[in-house]
Amino acid sequence: MSLGITKTIPAGETAEFVDTLYDGTRSEFEFHMAGNPSKLKVGDYVYTIFEHQLVGRLRITELSPGHVNPKSGKPRTLITVACPGERLATPIPRQGHQGTRYYDGSDWPD
Repeated sequence: MSLGITKTIPAGETAEFVDTLYDGTRSEFEFHMAGNPSKLKVGDYVYTIFEHQLVGRLRITELSPGHVNPKSGKPRTLITVACPGERLATPIPRQGHQGTRYYDGSDWPD
């Protein structure tokens, strides 16, 4: 199993945006997570969910705590991932899942 977190891509984003995480267009991308994730480390994964489906994963290259959410003023950690990531040939349904959660990668195909 490969530990990490799941991140839901906001509904306002397009499939074309998600493609850029996996098609070689980008070399890295930055996600954010509230607080300071105690269970996450460099080398773990960010598993992306788009339109209620797990579509792929990206390896974490840097965790940068100590930042502040500009809207709420609450602490957050910036998570840099390497692109392109690994995209699933067949997405895995994740109905009802939103936001960020720890994930053990248990149903990721071998």
